[in-house]
Amino acid sequence: MTVVPIYNGIGGDKMEMKHNVDGWKQTIIPALQSKAEELEMLGYSQATADDVWRCLKEKVWRGDPEKRLYEVIQDIFHLGSNIYLSYLTMSSYQNEDLMASIVALTENNADA
Repeated sequence: MTVVPIYNGIGGDKMEMKHNVDGWKQTIIPALQSKAEELEMLGYSQATADDVWRCLKEKVWRGDPEKRLYEVIQDIFHLGSNIYLSYLTMSSYQNEDLMASIVALTENNADA
């Protein structure tokens, strides 16, 4: 964790914390759940908060960078369905049960 002093324009320095994104996971669960619900409304019926988290880790953050809380939340709400679909496609290729994954993907897209 890094503490970065910033000027808040009112009363001097204000301390703002940065954590590795893994350090924010428990704090941001409601935002992850909200994004999963949004993806479900877009036709990705199997979307979960854990899937959203893994997608962000693999496609957006690539590793465990240090970010402020508002930056992590912003990344969650700016996650596009195209990036999520790309994540699902790559996950299905890596999955041992490839045919079941392909069927699940096509069902999700047919509902949209």
